[in-house]
Amino acid sequence: QESQGCLELVKIIFETLGMDNYRVRVGLRDQDSTKYVGDSKKWDKAEDACRRAAESLDVPFIEEPGEAAFYGPKIDVNIKDALGRSWQCTTVQFDFNLPQRFGITYIGEDGNEHQPYMVHRAISGSLERFMGVLIEHYGGAFPVWLAPLQVKIIPIADRHFDYARKIGNKMDASGLRCEVDLGTDRMNAKIRQGQLQKIPYMVIVGDKEVESDTVSVRSRNGEDVGVVSVNDLVSRIVSESSNKG
Repeated sequence: QESQGCLELVKIIFETLGMDNYRVRVGLRDQDSTKYVGDSKKWDKAEDACRRAAESLDVPFIEEPGEAAFYGPKIDVNIKDALGRSWQCTTVQFDFNLPQRFGITYIGEDGNEHQPYMVHRAISGSLERFMGVLIEHYGGAFPVWLAPLQVKIIPIADRHFDYARKIGNKMDASGLRCEVDLGTDRMNAKIRQGQLQKIPYMVIVGDKEVESDTVSVRSRNGEDVGVVSVNDLVSRIVSESSNKG
């Protein structure tokens, strides 16, 4: 149950991130029993638990004799990056060694002392490696809920700065990650820079937008979303973010 719970969490995370290109390996013992610690009956039980937990993911998995650690069998989840390279991220690892070496025991329902199983769980593995695979998976174009910067607000001229700041404050108050670009570059250059940074939304404000309390919206792929009210835009992005769209 513990192993299955670990893999169910992995499945939730990968599905939420849209990462479906992965494979599962179950590392088992080989024939050389001198390489491993722990009772053979416990190994049989743990290896069977790993198989059943891997089956619960409903994805193909392979068994690899000889890939178990000396202290227990394991389940690895390998993710493929944009170049088709495979990276080990998730590991669920049984450990017969540490409970024995630390003398860990518990009192069972029968009133006697028993030695527990230990399960190591690394959901993402190396965080740096996982982030590298994630960046490549999205090509840097993170969905709104993951994007470090969700909105870039671009005033056309200096006289629109105050209105741009007002919009920025409203987005901040709604929990959105936004930036008001008050730099000296021309508007088209700012839009282009936002597209290169793959910011989901660019919000342009000029005289017409100030007068009508609206904003002109462009997406990072160059699409002109059109003119919308500030409230509608904030609601749209908050909804998209909270729904992990």
